[in-house]
This record gives sequence, structure tokens and C-alpha cells, in this order.
Amino acid sequence: QVQLVESGGGSVQAGGSLRLSCAASGYSYSRDCMGWFRQSPGKEREGVAIIDTIGGRTYYADSVKGRFTVSQDNTKNTLYLQMNSLKPEDSTMYYCAADSVYRLGCGLRAGFRYWGQGTQVAVSS
Repeated sequence: QVQLVESGGGSVQAGGSLRLSCAASGYSYSRDCMGWFRQSPGKEREGVAIIDTIGGRTYYADSVKGRFTVSQDNTKNTLYLQMNSLKPEDSTMYYCAADSVYRLGCGLRAGFRYWGQGTQVAVSS
């Protein structure tokens, strides 16, 4: 079993920055593909940024490329999402997700097995 706990959400003005954190625990081989999704009410969940923690390859949605950076700490127990140049349209709930690379590959895909409870990001204009 894998547990994911997000933190770091909040309110910021457009153009500002936030860093989200995701503390992970549980069997490490079940969470070597990790990343961030976001979802607004009534909309489909959107993959934002994913990292293959084995090879280090990262994947980003076009809407956040050049502004967001996903990373992990050396122990691979905490995942980060550095969000710069935030826009009002970035406002929504952000969720940390994890899965095994060997189950369905790693990337901006559906079907992640483990999810955190979410953290809210609000960007004002």
C-alpha cells in the first residue's frame, strides 16, 4: 500500500510562485512513477507533470511547460511541483499520484493507482 499526502497549496497573485510537496510512504516499487494532476469541478482530470523516478525522465502538459517543474528528493520519499509564473487558470485542486512504472509505463496517462487527498491552489488576477 502507498500513502500520499500533499501540502503547499494556497493563494497567490498572478505571476507568483508556489511549491507543492507530496510525502510518500509505502512500498517504493509501487510508486516509481509519480506526478501531479489537477481537476476542477465538472472537468476531466488533467495530467500536469510526471516523473519516472527510475530514469528521471519528466513529462509535462503543454499548458505548464516552462513554468512548472516536477522533482523528487534523494530519498525518493517526497515529490515536489515548483509552479512559477502562475496564472488564474492554474487555480484548482492539485493531486499527487503514484504507480509502478512496470504496470502501465510512466507518463501523462490515466490509470494511476494511488492518490493523495489534494491541495487547493488559487491564483488571483
